[in-house]
Amino acid sequence: MSLSPEEVKKIAFLARLSIQENHIEQYSQDLSSIFGLVEQMNAAATDNIEPMAHPQDSMQRLRDDEVTETNQRDKLLSNAPLQEDGLFLVPKVLD
Repeated sequence: MSLSPEEVKKIAFLARLSIQENHIEQYSQDLSSIFGLVEQMNAAATDNIEPMAHPQDSMQRLRDDEVTETNQRDKLLSNAPLQEDGLFLVPKVLD
């Protein structure tokens, strides 16, 4: 697929882009090259290829899931105006 300079002007207008008149021909060629590359990629046979989440088959190194903070519930609840059974009481927002 190739774009004409008029189509580039129309696309620029729709995208609200200001482009200089002397650059329109170059934009036309560059965009046409990009569309050509997309057509080549679409022509590749991918029917028997399983989708991947990541191109490399490696595992993420994760840290151990350990508690690093001490329980401060009583300290935090001491600042609450209302509390019950270890929970903050807040005004009802929805009816």
